[in-house]
Amino acid sequence: MSVLRRGASGAARVLHQAMSANALRQTGIRAMSSVAVTDKLNPAPAAITRNYDHKYATAGSVALLSAVAAAATVAVADDTTLAEKAVVYPVKTGFKDVVLYQYDVCPFCNKVKAFLDFHKIPYRVVEVNPLFKGELKWSEYQKVPVLMVNGEQLNDSTHIITTLSERIAEMEPPEKKGWFAKKTIKPTAAALEEEQQWREWVDSRFVHVLTPNLYRTTEEAWQAFDYITESGNFNFVERQAARVAGAVMMYVISKMILKKRHNIDDERTALYEACDEWVAAVGKDRPFLGGSTPNNADISVWGVLHAVEGMDTFKDVMDNTTIKPWFERMTVAVGGSTRMYD
Repeated sequence: MSVLRRGASGAARVLHQAMSANALRQTGIRAMSSVAVTDKLNPAPAAITRNYDHKYATAGSVALLSAVAAAATVAVADDTTLAEKAVVYPVKTGFKDVVLYQYDVCPFCNKVKAFLDFHKIPYRVVEVNPLFKGELKWSEYQKVPVLMVNGEQLNDSTHIITTLSERIAEMEPPEKKGWFAKKTIKPTAAALEEEQQWREWVDSRFVHVLTPNLYRTTEEAWQAFDYITESGNFNFVERQAARVAGAVMMYVISKMILKKRHNIDDERTALYEACDEWVAAVGKDRPFLGGSTPNNADISVWGVLHAVEGMDTFKDVMDNTTIKPWFERMTVAVGGSTRMYD
């Protein structure tokens, strides 16, 4: 049986908040340094389908909820488009063995975790050392996230989400006909185009205005790497090397490279504007961009923001933008974490 663990380090504390009668969701403070690690399309990813066997999940109606600390690495530009990533491989297998190789608060990794949680797909996690990456020594692909499904490798967060979505759609039972049959409302072409536009925006803009905020000051950079003292199966030397070198490196990179690369003058202003831009896109007449239920753009934006909970950046965003009501609706919609612990 999986066992819930609580991770805490330095400025990070775990808070549990009841989200409904039957589900819990992490809203706790988590130390993090979510540097955007873009991920290239795996040349031959496995097709994924949904597993409805919940024998790995927690018994009862209360979902597991976890709060763990994070890691960071240098942001790398991703020049592949959503269309190039969204390759369909029509093999029908179940989600029986799902393992995510990650930095716990990497925004792209959190996109994938948000998707898995939303669709109630149980998964295990391998925390990757951000400096040495020994956990990925078996893989030619050295970025995160890497998702293993039934022993097959998938790379790139956007491609992973697109592929999983296709497989889940294929596994939906045929629509029943008749007077009393429940009608399935499928997204219109315009809705699908809007969803794709904002998913691309997350990768090309939102993540990149978020990252420099985490290393805006030396104090925030150090706070961002505080997680490493608790997270992962690393020895003392590895932990301290990653913590010290990571904080210094990312502070310098943020100031000298990331802001210039993404045309950012003031980190906080750029992030506030991006959050309000997203809220304006959702509008006042629907709870989510997907309408009555979240779509993959909603899940992606929420995952990126969820990665930074507990940091000064997150608090400032909640206090100085209009995104908080949407974020809280999404927290309820995503529900409890389906991550498993050995």
